[in-house]
Amino acid sequence: MMQRTAISSIFAASRYTLAIVLVAVVPSGTILAQGAPQSITEKRVDVVQLATGYRASKLMGSDVLSGEKDKIGTVDDIIVSPANQEPYAILSVGGFLGVGNRLVAVPFKELHVDDKRLRMDGASKDTLRALPEFRYVKD
Repeated sequence: MMQRTAISSIFAASRYTLAIVLVAVVPSGTILAQGAPQSITEKRVDVVQLATGYRASKLMGSDVLSGEKDKIGTVDDIIVSPANQEPYAILSVGGFLGVGNRLVAVPFKELHVDDKRLRMDGASKDTLRALPEFRYVKD
């Protein structure tokens, strides 16, 4: 019993010593990561409103309609630009049954949701085909 009390006292003293060392070493308000000061800024997000948004995984394969409700393309992918972190929709346009189609990139903000369908006002198959072809970078 005496031995167990001595071991408990040693562990308690070790914990207090570690806590004192951490308080002395880490300055308040600054977190050190790999030796460099880091600052993390938070932005509060309305998670209820965000939950009503559109998941990229659900948009893949969706038809894109013109303002006249003609099918002008299909969403192949959504990519976030590394420069300004804006999303772009990669659309598959032209072709028939996947043969002869080409990929083009359009800013995602140009697509509008209308009755659970994607619409791109002012666009047609011809205007999309006239855009430069998009090609994925090989990993």
